[in-house]
Amino acid sequence: MASSTVGVRQKLQHLGEAVRAAKRLVETGILDLKDLRGTLRGAKLIQVYGPQATMTIQGGHRFPDLPAVVDERGSLTYGEVDEQSWALAYALRSLGVVEGSVVGVLCRDHRGLIIAMAACGKLGARVVLMNTGFAKPQFAQVCEREKVTVVLHDSEFVGLLDALPPELPRVLTWVDDGAELPAGAHTLDDLVASNPTDPLPPPTRPGGSVILTSGTTGMPKGAPRDTVSPLATAQIIDRIPFPRKGTMVIVSPIFHSTGWATYTVGAALGNKIVTARRFNAENTVKMIAEHRAEMLVAVPTMLHRMVELDAATLAKYDTSSLRVILIAGSALSPELSERVQDTFGDVLYNMYGSTECAIATVAQPAELRAAPGTAGRAPVTCEVVLYDDNDRRIEGANRPGRIFVRNGAPFQGYTDGRGKQIIDGYMSSGDMGHFDDNGLLFIDGRDDDMIVSGGENVFPQEVENLLEEHDDVAEVAVVGVDDVEFGKRLRAFVVPEPGAAPDAAQIKQYVKDNLARHKVPRDVVFIDELPRNATGKLLRRVLVEKDVDS
Repeated sequence: MASSTVGVRQKLQHLGEAVRAAKRLVETGILDLKDLRGTLRGAKLIQVYGPQATMTIQGGHRFPDLPAVVDERGSLTYGEVDEQSWALAYALRSLGVVEGSVVGVLCRDHRGLIIAMAACGKLGARVVLMNTGFAKPQFAQVCEREKVTVVLHDSEFVGLLDALPPELPRVLTWVDDGAELPAGAHTLDDLVASNPTDPLPPPTRPGGSVILTSGTTGMPKGAPRDTVSPLATAQIIDRIPFPRKGTMVIVSPIFHSTGWATYTVGAALGNKIVTARRFNAENTVKMIAEHRAEMLVAVPTMLHRMVELDAATLAKYDTSSLRVILIAGSALSPELSERVQDTFGDVLYNMYGSTECAIATVAQPAELRAAPGTAGRAPVTCEVVLYDDNDRRIEGANRPGRIFVRNGAPFQGYTDGRGKQIIDGYMSSGDMGHFDDNGLLFIDGRDDDMIVSGGENVFPQEVENLLEEHDDVAEVAVVGVDDVEFGKRLRAFVVPEPGAAPDAAQIKQYVKDNLARHKVPRDVVFIDELPRNATGKLLRRVLVEKDVDS
């Protein structure tokens, strides 16, 4: 009887969440009840084509003359993106791409990526979004594992394709000036110009997308997203005010979860998406000012470089149009949280989640002012709970535990057949955290980043957050390295502020003055730059393996 009562209660809870999610979709303009026919058409399209192709088809129908994407080559309208992606779909079909084919896409952020994703969706082909930071062996292994049969790529990555069978078809999505191209190379521009733009017969089902995990601990895993539930869209817009028919600057890579999701929602709302193939701090501020952007999507490392710009440089650009700076992808330190809002105003939104869990929580500007660095609260249809090492639920404030997420857009499992731990319908995020007295979530670090030194548990993020507040420290990473006496000892890698010259003793004393003795790094190594992947995530394993002078 008790279990059936719990089941009924959960069903009612989920029904209530779905109703609230639908309400948010209407309030934000994703669902337009005044255009019920268009709304139903979109719902049918997404069941056939998936999100990327649907956004393109709908955009071409609803906003044909509005600018859709801006890159170094100028602007394309929604109508032009729709037509060009149909033309590319014809070309890909002639290269052997059919419903169910797997297409690898290795592109930076530009029109070619947008057109490629839409064209594949229109054919019912599966898109594998490749990491632009891949080395040749990684790229080849992922292509083999995912059974890629065609590759669309930028010219700068021609060398990576040497590892693939020479007969495998390939298309150049962006050609750099002066690039030497293989004989007989197909370019996206040529294929689009030589093919029709009429719609093709629809596939029987969506091909879906595979977003790769960051691979910070090994070979990136593939996380498939065959369809996107409207509830997933509700999660991202519930606590984040996206513009409508406005302008968004996205510098977070679109091949990864945050960029992919925000682009999809932004396009559904008719926004102009301004992109850049390579991040540059001043250029990003310049793009915001020139396009009067209302929203910026970035990762914390990028924001750090933006607030590090000198006052004279920042003063050249008017960024008062910004209403939202959305960050995700890695930890937000309290120090960076405050600096961003002091620089750009109280417009910072910190989104916490993962490739597998999707969105777990969002912190809004007022919450970040009250509790700098917080991950915030769960949006509609999401719930975050904590479990201990024995899989028992943890209740109450300021009690650390393993973070588990219940999400209205559940993870389908990795493409290699593996999955994540699930307890009572909640999936592990792989992180440790705690709730404060106001119910705000804080991330303490990855559960596999915890360092046991001399029998004491240390999460490096606590030490890193402290050291980032030091006037002479620009960036810092703390790792555990082998130690005969303690098992592991803490080693801090410090990037000094320009012109600063801190010494190791000073850094150690600063930690000793503020944290427990066992959290003081035994080693302090000064370096010019921390190793990060293309999505801005710290590569701790590179630091652990780094050969340094004793």
